[in-house]
Amino acid sequence: LLTEHCASCHGGVKKNGGFSVLSRELMLSPANSGVEALQPGNAAQSELIRRITSTDSAEQMPPEGQDPLTSREKQLLHDWIQQGATWPSHWAYAALPDSGDLDSDRHLVDRFVRDQLDNLGLTPSPPASGAMLVRRMFLDLTGLLPEPAELQQLNLSDEMLQQPLTTQDVERLADYLLASPHFGERWARHWLDEARYADSEGYEKDSPKEDAWRFRDWVIQAINDDLPFSEFTRRQIAGDLLPNHTAADLIATKFHLQTQFNLEGGVDSEEDRTKRVIDRVGTVGSVWLGTSIGCCQCHDHPYDSLRQQDFYRLYAFFNNADFAADFLDGEPKNADALRQERAAKWAKIEALLAKQVDDKDYSDDTQRELSSLRGYDNSKQFTRFLQERTKDRRHTYVFARGDFLQPQVDDGEILPGFPNLAGVIDLPPNANRLDLANWLIDPVANPLPPRVVVNKVWMHLFGQALADQPQEFGSRGSVPSHPELLDALASWFVHDGGWSRKQLIRLIVTSETYRQSSVQRPEIQSVDPGNRVLTRQNRFRVEAEILRDITLQTAGLLNRSVGGTSVFPPLPEIIAQQTYAGSFKYKASEGPNRYRRGLYTFFRRTAIDPNLSTFDCPDSSLTRAQRDRSNTPLQALATLHNEVFHEAAQAFARRLLTDCPDQPEVEQSQLDDQRLRTAFQLALSRTASDEELQPLRSLLETSRGYYREHASEASQLHGPILLEGVDAAEQAAWTTVARVVLNLDEFLTRP
Repeated sequence: LLTEHCASCHGGVKKNGGFSVLSRELMLSPANSGVEALQPGNAAQSELIRRITSTDSAEQMPPEGQDPLTSREKQLLHDWIQQGATWPSHWAYAALPDSGDLDSDRHLVDRFVRDQLDNLGLTPSPPASGAMLVRRMFLDLTGLLPEPAELQQLNLSDEMLQQPLTTQDVERLADYLLASPHFGERWARHWLDEARYADSEGYEKDSPKEDAWRFRDWVIQAINDDLPFSEFTRRQIAGDLLPNHTAADLIATKFHLQTQFNLEGGVDSEEDRTKRVIDRVGTVGSVWLGTSIGCCQCHDHPYDSLRQQDFYRLYAFFNNADFAADFLDGEPKNADALRQERAAKWAKIEALLAKQVDDKDYSDDTQRELSSLRGYDNSKQFTRFLQERTKDRRHTYVFARGDFLQPQVDDGEILPGFPNLAGVIDLPPNANRLDLANWLIDPVANPLPPRVVVNKVWMHLFGQALADQPQEFGSRGSVPSHPELLDALASWFVHDGGWSRKQLIRLIVTSETYRQSSVQRPEIQSVDPGNRVLTRQNRFRVEAEILRDITLQTAGLLNRSVGGTSVFPPLPEIIAQQTYAGSFKYKASEGPNRYRRGLYTFFRRTAIDPNLSTFDCPDSSLTRAQRDRSNTPLQALATLHNEVFHEAAQAFARRLLTDCPDQPEVEQSQLDDQRLRTAFQLALSRTASDEELQPLRSLLETSRGYYREHASEASQLHGPILLEGVDAAEQAAWTTVARVVLNLDEFLTRP
């Protein structure tokens, strides 16, 4: 109530009259007038009550022009003060429950969800069919569709898939998917959104980050290896400071190098460095603390008890962390040495290119120099990472209004420290990023990160988080729909699960709550339209990369190789022609690389692949835990006409014609049904009903007739590959059917 009605004028930014409502201590402090707003236990003598009940417009609070308090709200404040004005701790900062308190014969998830449903007089939905649950789990855990061969390997027959799966079958399926190398790809994409991963530096030049992919590979491998989240954190925050650190630990620190880097001429290098440090502080706050602390760069937090000094305590951890580079088989080189060496090489190249020279005499030398320079960045052993500065260390001061040119030196140096979220912790003056990492994974000193992590994992498995603002756990964030469940899962994650991402996911997906049908129930819509109490599962469109992946997979085109450098799928010519700092042009990959998973698409900050941006892929300039989910006509046009999706429809048609070849003894109508049923099985992971096949039969016949009379259009539609022994009109007709199936809502949607 105080945050909603008072904090805009009496918060962290504005403290009108010298009064703030951000904490009990501040509310008890005398205002500029010398009057104390609260008299705990004596509401009648409290200035706050006098002001909110005053009829004098000069004294009444809130003032005219703002929403007035209701009678009920005034009574609440009166009763609160009368009862002692106790200040409850924020739910996100409270200690986690003991693991022993969670013992029960009931599934941890189902116990809390069902208890809330019982209290509301509601019932859960029936379990989803085996086919729908299998599709859901494949998409959630690997981002791919189940192949018929995989279902056979898992001994999941058609009969079993038409019924709900047993708990044993679900556990077996979960173990299979968690062991898949594609699990790491799927969940790496979530983390890379938070890490603001990109393959280019940003700003006007937006030059390629030649070694960015190494961090992506590290994340995939770490997730596949089920590296405990505690270690996952330590290595990214301070891998270079770990005793006996490895090359992989150095690569992990590239989390901090995903910032934008301004390579424009005339840029103030210290200003650019400061911006990168500020970005790192804000990112750590959002990713691990679920708290937007970036505003504290300039002023105290307007709504939470975070001070500007808290921001610069975190800033001090990163102020002496510079980027270095190493060939992983020699001594690290610092940034200045690298820039000087690289500049010297480029100067030589530019001198050669600037001259009018005889190609015969000089082209080989120029090419050798260019190859050498490119190899400097592209060497398999070359990578950049974060490294602590050992000499000429920088001092940290609060910047007045966030301006790096106005350090408040007279106010004293700011030493590394933690924001006062869950208690004050003393640190030695020489504390470093490893101390920060250890605090982030200490559930006693800091119970916030386990809640933040669990909340985001839940979000990826249900389409919405328990606390529906995953990057805002402060006072402006939402209270969780199931606070006891969030606490219990966070405690289980740390104590029973050993910070294991895989075990946490396994726990959730084996619950009956996760396995519910997603079919909407009219009788629940008016009671819980947002499905916050989980009377069913949620249906939602898959993300941009996954949509392309499953389209290529269904068409039989997908290259499933894991890891490696970024690739360049086809782009519209107007975008592909754009240059990268004048030294690199987009050239579409050929062969298998053309069809690699979307995770590996070269991601340029200033020109995102339209197939990604159209389907709400973020631009990576800021950390993002939750993607937007829009529904626009442009998306339908993309899946119908974009080159990638059109090529996939052509390939899908060829796959159907090849997998179900003509058979002289089989009637055409039976063969058509066989192909249509195969299309449903491959694209929708289930058997088609006769009612569903009928409109596709009609479309097929109509298309055959049309393309027999329009041969040129048939040739254009089926593309450059015409199967041997197949009529052009026939292949074009099946391409039409394939395009329709790949555009069904059910295909685009996670059930």
